[in-house]
Amino acid sequence: MPEKAAEHGLTPLDYMKKFGAFTVESSAYQKNLKTLSDQDMEGAEVDAKTRTIYKNGQSIGVELDGENYVGFPTPSRKQEFFSQTMIDWKWPEYAIPTYIKSHIHEENMDRSKGDFPLVPTFRLPVLIHSRSANSKWLNEIANRNPVWMHTSDAKKLGIKNDDLLRINTDIGYFVDKVWVTEGMKPGIVACSHHIGRWRRPQDKVNNRWGMNTVKIENSGDGKWKMSTIKGIQPSESSDPDTSRIFWSDGGVHQNITFPVHPDPISGMQCWHQKVRIEKARSEDTYGDISVDTNKSFEVYKEWLSWTRPAPGPDGERRPLWFPRALKPDISTYYLDKKEE
Repeated sequence: MPEKAAEHGLTPLDYMKKFGAFTVESSAYQKNLKTLSDQDMEGAEVDAKTRTIYKNGQSIGVELDGENYVGFPTPSRKQEFFSQTMIDWKWPEYAIPTYIKSHIHEENMDRSKGDFPLVPTFRLPVLIHSRSANSKWLNEIANRNPVWMHTSDAKKLGIKNDDLLRINTDIGYFVDKVWVTEGMKPGIVACSHHIGRWRRPQDKVNNRWGMNTVKIENSGDGKWKMSTIKGIQPSESSDPDTSRIFWSDGGVHQNITFPVHPDPISGMQCWHQKVRIEKARSEDTYGDISVDTNKSFEVYKEWLSWTRPAPGPDGERRPLWFPRALKPDISTYYLDKKEE
């Protein structure tokens, strides 16, 4: 970008202010077909059996019909159906791709009690993950995140559009409105994840477009409750549009009601949730959130017990071949003698 901006006589920041976008690369397809240069091949060796090309102990490509290609970013530089990495890291049963029954599998659902898999990872197309709460135009288009439910499920539960629901998770619940729609798959519910920002009255946060003001209470036994005091409101500022705000709904903050579910293999958060849905109770109000941090810690420890942690081969912390945007020094990939 600095070079492109200089062509226009602009700084990188001014370039983005003027053009709004920068082309990093015009095509990201068929990178596996890129050929290795003579310099790349200097000092490299080709495995006679697998045709994988190695240099300094690392695979850098694959030879095919006399040509040397970069190949795929795998140890063999080929598309791998069988994964030696899964065996090396203590998961031999998944060396070949297979179906894994997760915590939201149908076998774990008691439909008679209102159990559903909740998808909290989708987002409305006009908003950008959780980074568009300061965009007045995008928040004007979409500023609430109801629970999506198929018409057939709503009929079974006696639920109508805009009814208040209590969505119970493993560690608490949140109270939200429902949107009954044919656009949702039967048996599954969803709640958009980029809405529901909040602030306390004492917090000096200058976001007028998408942030509710809330009250947080702690009962002292690990139980916390958050209630909405007021939603989005018009106000006077240097931006005249703040006085034109006509919406008041800032959505519901659902994420805090989800326990930590570290995937036993990758360690990444398993966001999909098993929830139990019921109509809101008499004491519930829109936007209410309740969390039990003691339960949250217990769930975390349960999931942690399912892992098969490092070290891997030769005392590795993680597989060496996994790509990283900024790869650390190779020495950091190995457990120190004192840690073994």
